[in-house]
Amino acid sequence: MLSADQLAENVAAYHPEADLALLRRAYDFSQRAHEGQLRKSGDPYFIHPVSVASLITELRLDVGSVCAALLHDVVEDTEVTEADLEREFGNEVAFLVEGVTKLSKINFASKQDRTAESFRKLLIAMNRDIRVLVVKLCDRLDNMRTLGHMSDEGQERIARETMDIYAPLANRLGLARFRTELQDLSFKHLTPDAYVDVSRVFDATQTEREAAVQRVCQSLAGKLTQQGFACHVTGRTKHLYSIWRKMQERQCTFEQVHDLTAFRVVTESVSDCYAALGVIHSLWTPVPGRFKDFIALPKPNLYQSLHTTVFGPGHQRIEVQIRTHEMHRVAGQGIAAHWRFFEKISGGIDPKKAAEFAWLRQLMESQDEMKDSAEFLESVKIDLFQDEVYVFTPRGDVRAFPRGATPVDFAYSIHTDLGDHCNGARVNGGLAQLAYKLRNGDLVEIMTNPDQRPQKEWLDSALTAKARGRIRSYLRDTQRDKSMKLGRDLLEKALHEANISLKKIEKNRVEAAQLCETLGYSKLEDLFVHIGYGKFKPQDVILALTPTAEPDSSRRSLPPPSIRQGRIEAFMRKVTGRSSHGVLLNGVDDVLVRYTKCCNPLPGDEIVGFLTRGRGVTVHRRSCEKGFEADRERQVAVAWDPNAKINRQVQLKVTTANRPGILATVGQTFHGAGINLSEAACRAGEDGRAENLFTFLCADLAQLKTVMKRLGKVEGVVEVLRL
Repeated sequence: MLSADQLAENVAAYHPEADLALLRRAYDFSQRAHEGQLRKSGDPYFIHPVSVASLITELRLDVGSVCAALLHDVVEDTEVTEADLEREFGNEVAFLVEGVTKLSKINFASKQDRTAESFRKLLIAMNRDIRVLVVKLCDRLDNMRTLGHMSDEGQERIARETMDIYAPLANRLGLARFRTELQDLSFKHLTPDAYVDVSRVFDATQTEREAAVQRVCQSLAGKLTQQGFACHVTGRTKHLYSIWRKMQERQCTFEQVHDLTAFRVVTESVSDCYAALGVIHSLWTPVPGRFKDFIALPKPNLYQSLHTTVFGPGHQRIEVQIRTHEMHRVAGQGIAAHWRFFEKISGGIDPKKAAEFAWLRQLMESQDEMKDSAEFLESVKIDLFQDEVYVFTPRGDVRAFPRGATPVDFAYSIHTDLGDHCNGARVNGGLAQLAYKLRNGDLVEIMTNPDQRPQKEWLDSALTAKARGRIRSYLRDTQRDKSMKLGRDLLEKALHEANISLKKIEKNRVEAAQLCETLGYSKLEDLFVHIGYGKFKPQDVILALTPTAEPDSSRRSLPPPSIRQGRIEAFMRKVTGRSSHGVLLNGVDDVLVRYTKCCNPLPGDEIVGFLTRGRGVTVHRRSCEKGFEADRERQVAVAWDPNAKINRQVQLKVTTANRPGILATVGQTFHGAGINLSEAACRAGEDGRAENLFTFLCADLAQLKTVMKRLGKVEGVVEVLRL
């Protein structure tokens, strides 16, 4: 563990005028606050914030960031408050710490909600000061390095979150070293057997591989020097997770992955980069279609380089990256190399740099559009996915999208109105369907119609958070309008039978306000919507409007909406007389439940319920796409009944190598997990793989995870997916 003096020396080496006294005070303050606390490993807790601070100094960030790293857990894990930090260290440090702090003081319905809302809070803070995210990434990296001391469930949950969100975020910030280590550590905990196998072969061939890398470096450097270039050439082997992904994609062994190594040429100028490229292509034959110019078209994280793949010595494929010294510095430090471009606290991102960080603006827009936690988190995973395509607007501007994006995503990225009225697209001058998958270099032009409106079918094409969020928002508003009209019609009819005029109530603002206050609504429109959805009865409105028998008493008051939930339960009891269906509605078990086929929830899954007219409660998994499209006005709180014994039908898609005996082994694996298959459909492909759909009854999520984990260990099984 570094001492305060050692940390101060690290900062002084790149920032001689830094306030080192502030750093030492933060060090001592954090040490006192965490005194007596231990990590799960048994080590003193204070080791963690010091390690995070050390990572910050490696990125050469300012003293405020180092202090925030030292103090990032004191508000969450000790009695220290944000006000205490502001008083001791000022607004800047307090803000950075508050931005990193999780929402630990608030009760959420699920771990997924807590994760999503913590990330939403982090996103808002990092939009004001990007250093918040850099500190968070350093925190996550140090936690991942010691993840082995967590429970198996905790390891899997944190590793999955890291792989899906934090590794892509590190990539977006240009922190390549962080990304690769986060991916390798996640790989280690998510698929430990595969990690061990790849590591073993990797270590066994390291000496031979390093010798080959050295020979190529000498050959390449000699040729470039001979041509008059002042350059530096290095080589490296790709990291474990990257190698494993190639093995999975190509269905090959470690020895059959030929492009294991990458070489880097650092030159003096941009013109030297292009000239060096010509020398390399004259030395070795380039692989067609494997050249990328990230100098002319930088990545969204500001990364610049020329990438080419060539047939090197022994006809082995090798990748060469060519860049200048400044590009190399940015590639190593990422956004940390530009942190001075960001104004602190109040100003947000410098407008000159805003265009280069459009992805951050898009994330902010998505969190504004999506109020549901699960929907927001799923959209973030898509938008942060590292595989991207670069397309052009008619003006020649370059825009980056996740691979698989369509003209619908393109239209919404330009402007919401353009997306709402989009009715076609021209790609490279020709007409293209809205479902067309954008490709690198496409020139896209959107055609509009003022009468066009978002369609539900667009959700099958849209990929980005902004597009999907806007389409869903429009569809929900449309649903709400229909329910509002239906609810008003139902209420008007019931009131007419009771000789009460709804129109008179609507005209009399005082009476309307009193009625809404009595029923617990802010306005009549909300009442109409709930009546339309069946969450409130017209008869209850009549009760509130009808005077009681006592002359001095006022109109009958109804309980607030939280208590009125009981009426929903009572209504459900009338609909069905059957016993528990495995789901509780606010603790009540005799409700009519319809499990959706779109996501097929299992006991143990996080679930959400939606009230439907005449069909009870429809239950979705919280991450279900169809659930995201439902109106939140109809949402009700549901939970699994721990006393119910139910078996739900589940489908798994198991992709395997197409070889004899593999199906028998897979079948034995199901049998060993106590599962009896009810249906199997198998289809062999031309790529040497087979796709197998297995249908069976499963008791809960734990049993499903067990069999999926066992299947993943079977030799020849490529992928196991729950459908």
